[in-house]
Amino acid sequence: MAMKKNKAYALAYSFSGMELECGCDEAGRGCLAGPVVAAAVILPPDFECALLNDSKQLSEKHREALRPIIEREALAWAVAEVSHAEIDQINILNASILAMHRAIDQLNVKPTYIIVDGNKFKPYEDIPHQTIVKGDSKYLSIAAASVLAKTHRDEIMCKLHLDCPHYGWNQNKAYPTAAHRQAVKTYGLSAYHRLSFDIMGERKKVAIVGKKKRAPLEPLQIKMDIR
Repeated sequence: MAMKKNKAYALAYSFSGMELECGCDEAGRGCLAGPVVAAAVILPPDFECALLNDSKQLSEKHREALRPIIEREALAWAVAEVSHAEIDQINILNASILAMHRAIDQLNVKPTYIIVDGNKFKPYEDIPHQTIVKGDSKYLSIAAASVLAKTHRDEIMCKLHLDCPHYGWNQNKAYPTAAHRQAVKTYGLSAYHRLSFDIMGERKKVAIVGKKKRAPLEPLQIKMDIR
């Protein structure tokens, strides 16, 4: 499908050409603790914002400046999360998709088409969808969802930091930094850590035997249908 470009920036407005196209993205998939958070955003056809881009390429200051603009200008937006406990039950891929489904559930406008950052998604009701690798750097609605997911999750982790200050979540947001792992080694796991994850980064080391490399060990996967 041809991309409809936004005049103000290089990102495209639409993949499908449908007016109520919804962009989805998640934040926190690679973190060791806390929820995975997803956002769904439907932007108006005349939306323009030169600053908007993939949240990973934006400074925290710019993300925080964009959040109220997106929330104010969007035709519809929603943010949802899947907890660390649910992640351990259904695995992080299913949890990420479930978070996106929950976000779409909360939209006050039903989308006619869904575009998703990445290459994995499960059908949502009868709405057609398309996964797009690096979609957050190609389409405005996915970029907007990326910003909302990231800023809302950062806010959650800063609140959890007040309960568990040892891990520095106000800074690292529970990503696997050396300081975070050292804190786990010193203080042990918190109630918010994902127990199915390789918290200390040791599994890949153990998986190498002699000169022959085996595939990295994976946590137990529990299948769950998302409806």
